[in-house]
Amino acid sequence: MSRIYLSLASSLGSRDANIDRALTLLKKEIRIIRSSSFYETEPAGQNDQPQILNITAQGETNLSPEELLKFTQSVEKKMKRVKAIFSGPRNIDIDILLYDDEIIHTPELVIPHPRMLDRAFVLAPLCEIAPDLIVLGCSVKDALTALDGSAVNKHG
Repeated sequence: MSRIYLSLASSLGSRDANIDRALTLLKKEIRIIRSSSFYETEPAGQNDQPQILNITAQGETNLSPEELLKFTQSVEKKMKRVKAIFSGPRNIDIDILLYDDEIIHTPELVIPHPRMLDRAFVLAPLCEIAPDLIVLGCSVKDALTALDGSAVNKHG
């Protein structure tokens, strides 16, 4: 089995219920080992949208990276995710952060996620569940310390 890390986010509807439903659907192909607390953040870019609820989850799967991408996209589709605006509000967003120690660069998939080390809303929940995880030569804890995480707050 391969070890994976995912980022889940929701900014529309019942955000925590959306993330919980996505986790339930993901369990069909992924054994979720642990997930972080919920973290709330302001939207990046367009500020005229609701706050975003974020978590990260560690799991194991037998799916290949490409199969995992198709599977996570199928979960988003099943939850009727609509991409109306780039970085706009959505009921669910599932990103593959890491897949074992693989580095993948294809037109469809980039692993590690290309912007994960620049996003406190990804690193704060990831640091909660795997602070010593090394990504591209840097620990998650050190990467988070280097960013301004003041806009990322535990929710609930």
